[in-house]
Amino acid sequence: MKAGVKLPDVTFHTRVRDEAVEGPNPFRWEDKTTADYFAGKRVVLFSLPGAFTPTCSTYQLPGFENGFADFQAEGIDAIYCMSVNDSFVMNKWAEAQNLKNVGVIPDGSGEFTRKMGMLVAKDNLGFGNRSWRYAAIINDGVVEAWFEEPGLCDNHGEDPYGVSSPETVLKHLKDAKAEVAA
Repeated sequence: MKAGVKLPDVTFHTRVRDEAVEGPNPFRWEDKTTADYFAGKRVVLFSLPGAFTPTCSTYQLPGFENGFADFQAEGIDAIYCMSVNDSFVMNKWAEAQNLKNVGVIPDGSGEFTRKMGMLVAKDNLGFGNRSWRYAAIINDGVVEAWFEEPGLCDNHGEDPYGVSSPETVLKHLKDAKAEVAA
């Protein structure tokens, strides 16, 4: 669907650990751009409705985290999880999930998600605007492959999951590699 699309230029307001900052919260603000995350790399980006939510925390994020070596073997340099949550929430979720391999990107205002056409209302769940669940293979800032859950709409009654799963994305990478080798 979105293969060939260049990612939008967005600035993400992140919090990064800095031991020079004293006290119980040793973090400082650091703005990062789309280019900082995606330029010159082949990455998997997956986006989901919210940190700490059941499907995201139980299946999608752990699947990408635990499968990182398999993705590297298929030519992936990094895996990023994005959500329309602020950096404080994303960092706490990364800590709670004990992430070592997947980086988190806070799209707090939903600007990137909106520009990708994936911002939906989740008012039926009390969430406000959030990301529709999707994954993508991004090569140097351009969408190489797109995996969008069916039914994109505001206030969807369900949270479809499968098309954007780590297993589906990894299978695509392996199948594409086998096609090139054949």
